[in-house]
Amino acid sequence: LSNRKKMTSSRRHHLKSLILQIAMNWIEQEKKETDVAKEAYMAEHCPPPDLSGDQAALMEVCKKLHAAIDKIDEERYDAEAKVQKADKEIEDLKIKVVDLRGVKKPALKKVRMSADTMLQALLGSKHKVTMDLRANLKQVKKEVKEEPTEAVGDWRKNIEDKADRKKMFEAS
Repeated sequence: LSNRKKMTSSRRHHLKSLILQIAMNWIEQEKKETDVAKEAYMAEHCPPPDLSGDQAALMEVCKKLHAAIDKIDEERYDAEAKVQKADKEIEDLKIKVVDLRGVKKPALKKVRMSADTMLQALLGSKHKVTMDLRANLKQVKKEVKEEPTEAVGDWRKNIEDKADRKKMFEAS
């Protein structure tokens, strides 16, 4: 069939472990990059608060922080709403794609199955229906065989009757 040899299980497991190690390294590197990006963003957008001054100045700083937090919460809520809307659209489009493409049905295989198991599969295991189709077939065959024997008997009887008639005519 194909000229390629099948890969041994030890080789396959070795390659799988190598792929997993590479993926783990990528994930760690990605985490480090996101941490660095977060720190850079925070340094740029959120300078360290100036905590020197009297209570009124600190209260003003707190009010500004609360206003900034409220604004960020609203933006986050809006972003979440947009993401949810996009996810819903994606799901709808996936359903449309499946509808347009149609569900691919697997190729059917021939399976030898008795009539009882077919009925059980169709009706479920609760319904107990047994059909002995072979016995029914034997009955039909017997009935079919009985008919020709009667016809044969009738035919012979007819010939005997005709022979008797012929004798009657010859006798007279």
